[in-house]
Amino acid sequence: MAQGEKPYRVYRGGRVKGKVPTLTAPERAPARDGDRKPLRFKGPGPKARPTTKGKPNWRRRILIGVVVFFVLILVWVVASFLSLRSGANAANKRLSPAAHRALTPQSGLILSHPSVILVLGTDHARHIRQRTSFHRSDSIMLLRTDPGKGRLNYLSLPRDLRADIPGHGFSKINSAFQIGGAALAIRTVRSFTGVEVNHVVTVDFDSFKQVIDKVGGVTVDVPGPILANKFDCPYATQARCDRWQGWRFAKGPQHMDGTRALVYSRIRENKLNPRETDLTRGERQQAVIQALLSRLTSLSVMVKLPFIGDDIMSPLATDLSAGQLVQLAIVKKRAGSELRCRLGGTTLGGDLIPDEEIHRTIAAFLGNSAPQPPLPGSAFGSGCL
Repeated sequence: MAQGEKPYRVYRGGRVKGKVPTLTAPERAPARDGDRKPLRFKGPGPKARPTTKGKPNWRRRILIGVVVFFVLILVWVVASFLSLRSGANAANKRLSPAAHRALTPQSGLILSHPSVILVLGTDHARHIRQRTSFHRSDSIMLLRTDPGKGRLNYLSLPRDLRADIPGHGFSKINSAFQIGGAALAIRTVRSFTGVEVNHVVTVDFDSFKQVIDKVGGVTVDVPGPILANKFDCPYATQARCDRWQGWRFAKGPQHMDGTRALVYSRIRENKLNPRETDLTRGERQQAVIQALLSRLTSLSVMVKLPFIGDDIMSPLATDLSAGQLVQLAIVKKRAGSELRCRLGGTTLGGDLIPDEEIHRTIAAFLGNSAPQPPLPGSAFGSGCL
């Protein structure tokens, strides 16, 4: 660089002669051919969003559907429980305080601990309604749940079985209910079998058919053809009833409404099989009750539970709460096997004298020994089927 020369140049400003050149502003742009107004520039503005018209948001719709579904399920569960609780509370009030006191408290939950339930069926059929003193239990059955082993065991006690009625001496076991109601029946069964009873359910069989109709009927496997004696004639005129031969049931699974299921459980005489006894009648009652329990735990009935919860409890008197009934239904649904047992003996003057096999049968019912069938040739003998 030359000495004295500055490292930069100096530009001298000043006014330039003439107009300063400028770009034409958009708003001052000349109008296009055919346009009356010039185009106006409005700035850059927001970016245009891609159009989604006609394309549904399936993810959002599925999420809303799932939420609505679970809300409906929650509403249904609450409504079902409230309906069942209302019916259970009414059934609890129908059971006497003495019966509550006669029960052995449940150890733990029904859902997880074994429990024994006494089921007493009272029959107020039309042909015995004139007998106002008739309040005997027509059906006596013990039900034992064993959730740990996934089993349900049934033990039928014939109504003519001779037993010691506490405080009243020996008589037919079904007379205990007539003398002292459910409380005395509980003490009698406990004294006779040595089995502690945790819960009791009394069933009015005459109203039982209404419950069966409410749940859409039951399916019962009839072991053999039946031609019953004439009772509860379904026809309006006596002439037609005289020509009627009696109730008929074919062999095999049959779907029955309330009337036929009640008739089936009441049959005392089968003209096609004279070897049937009153013990056979007890087995039929067991089958109807088991079929109803299965029906009550079916999906179709569960859907209708908010509307029929009160109705299915109407023929019952029990200490079981709504929560315990739900537990019982779950245990029934989970059960992988069922065992049917009966007590029996030899007939003497209209009474059934207990045989020596009752202890072995009770042990099988409690799960303490292997079940054995009645002795060969014993029509009234104790055993498990």
